[in-house]
Amino acid sequence: MRGLWVTDYTDFDKLSIEDIPQPPLAPKQIRLKVGAAGISFSVNLVVAGKYQRKPPLPFTPGTECAGTVIECGADVTRFKLGDRVCAALDWGAYAEEAIAWEVNTYAIPDNLEFAEATNFNSYATSSAALTWPRLLNVQPGETLLVHGAAGAIGLAAIEIGKILGAIVIATASTAEKRAAAQAHGADHVIDYSGGAFRDEVNEITGGRGADAILDPVGGDVFDQSLRCIAFEGRIAPVGFTAGRAPQIPANIVLVKNITVCGLNFGTYYGWSPNDVRYEMEDRVRAILDRFYQWAKNDMIHPHVCATFPLEDFRDAMAMVTARQSIGRVALVMDR
Repeated sequence: MRGLWVTDYTDFDKLSIEDIPQPPLAPKQIRLKVGAAGISFSVNLVVAGKYQRKPPLPFTPGTECAGTVIECGADVTRFKLGDRVCAALDWGAYAEEAIAWEVNTYAIPDNLEFAEATNFNSYATSSAALTWPRLLNVQPGETLLVHGAAGAIGLAAIEIGKILGAIVIATASTAEKRAAAQAHGADHVIDYSGGAFRDEVNEITGGRGADAILDPVGGDVFDQSLRCIAFEGRIAPVGFTAGRAPQIPANIVLVKNITVCGLNFGTYYGWSPNDVRYEMEDRVRAILDRFYQWAKNDMIHPHVCATFPLEDFRDAMAMVTARQSIGRVALVMDR
């Protein structure tokens, strides 16, 4: 089969498509014919050997895919041949076939294209951040501020926020991205290309500030968010695309009685040193079952801004790293 093949840690652009061996199938694993695989910036770090979790060499990169079940290992009970699924992989998505653990595999409805289904982790992350009681726990009528609103996580958060009955304020850096946020349901959109958004948030909320803030950006965006968060508000950092992990000033946390609640959803797939995928399976599957129902009932619209054939993997990653993407960029295999 064909796929990307990493024999030494290197730059993503230096990879090539190879005829690679078919990976063996272990008990509780599923073999997929990959329909589409999601492109994310973190794959650059994995390929370069700079990520916190290093796959053993050689390997095929890629951690999110959707496709069709073509083989089930021993002890697999949830799926059968021909099922349409999405899966969180340890690695291996950028190839014609991939191996997934059953615990990290989820059904997708027939009305969802494989490229659209590669958004599943963005919806899972946003859903957990917005609904889990110890995180943002957004309630009807509350104001939700979503940063990086045109990214895959941002667009998902806007849609879920509206399902929950929140008033959604979205920030984005270009007119095209703000239009996308509005099309996905944002009640208010703010241009933060100049760096400032605090005054507009406070004006929209009548000086009260946002009750809940989802921040995949970090850096100065996080710092400024603490200046427009409501008393007893909650803020969830879920990434640092700005390149700087902010330091949390305890005096603001104290004075405003706010809660800072981080979320690394990959932990629940085993993408961190703390592998809790089996301990947390019921919680994660409930989130992905909700994704299935929302998609089936046309309540969400996972956005794919561009698809590329496997041969154009460099162009796909370049679009992501240049911050030109809106929603998801995906590699598609049958094209």
